[in-house]
Amino acid sequence: MKKVVIAIDSFKGCLPSAEAGKAAAEGIRSVFPKCEILSLPIADGGEGMLDVLIAATNGREVQISAHNPLMEWHDTYYGISEDGKTAFIEMASISGLPLVPPEKRNPMLTTSYGTGELIRDALERGCRNFIIGIGGSATNDAGLGMLQALGFRFLDKEGKILETGNGKILMEVASIDTSFVHPDLRTSHFTVACDVQNPFYGLEGAAYIFAPQKGADRKMVEALDAGMKNFAEVIFHTTGKDISNHSGTGAAGGMGGSLLAFLNAKLKPGIQLMLETLDFSNKIKGADLIITGEGKADKQTLMGKVPSGILDKARKQKIPVILIAGSVENADDLHRAGFRGVYSINPPSITLEQAMQPEVARANISETVVEICRSF
Repeated sequence: MKKVVIAIDSFKGCLPSAEAGKAAAEGIRSVFPKCEILSLPIADGGEGMLDVLIAATNGREVQISAHNPLMEWHDTYYGISEDGKTAFIEMASISGLPLVPPEKRNPMLTTSYGTGELIRDALERGCRNFIIGIGGSATNDAGLGMLQALGFRFLDKEGKILETGNGKILMEVASIDTSFVHPDLRTSHFTVACDVQNPFYGLEGAAYIFAPQKGADRKMVEALDAGMKNFAEVIFHTTGKDISNHSGTGAAGGMGGSLLAFLNAKLKPGIQLMLETLDFSNKIKGADLIITGEGKADKQTLMGKVPSGILDKARKQKIPVILIAGSVENADDLHRAGFRGVYSINPPSITLEQAMQPEVARANISETVVEICRSF
């Protein structure tokens, strides 16, 4: 083989994408020492997206303190591309569920304000393009907090300015004042990694489907959903945009809806966004083989995860794709989908505890790839 592309997702809790790719490359070199190897760190728009995008664009980290979902100061970071024009932001890094202790999880009270602070900081550094991953949030505030940090003001029926945006005040919003919105938003472009199709409100909407995972009981869910419906009506009267049934607007507790309505964001599946940003289709031209993978491969793999996105791009250029994983289920379905081969890197006798040790996983990836290369 003359050219092999490696694009393996992180083995969560074990190896980041770059480390898994490095182990696979070692296996290829031991069989084909003169082969051109292109190893691309990859993620599906969730965990790891930020670091992948920073690396792919020769970017840099920006360290910052911002407010977490409980409006407490928290140290975090986002990324800026090498040319200084594009900011990469993971909502979970400042507004994520793990930042809230289990006993304090309450989407009536949590806010996305910190995510807006990261956007504002990037604007003031000159960024006008934004790629935002919105998975893993602790919030169901429909992005109210984020918008407040950017200068939007929300008023009740009496014209009084409402306090920090959270789920509790959704029902109170009667009008929106845009007089103090950050001026650079008008010339900025937002693309959002969004892998859920849920609408803004309703039985399949943000509150009913996701709020219980964030600490909401049944009464809270009903109140949040009513608030989301109210806010959608205010959005329509303010912007003329009906986001109520738009696919993906319920993502991240309605953050998808506000990004769409107020910042004209494009909502895209995470892996699609990642592959476009990496210019993946051009980079794989002329490849003899692509090796992809993830921690566990099963039916879910075919539902918008990294390997399925890579397979879709590869098939258009008739490049065979091999899938490796820590564990494999539904192998027949994966083969039928088009993977040339599906391999578990772990021998049957290994325990999960052993398999999750990074040095063991690296060795097993390398050895599995050696076997794959020898079969070609």
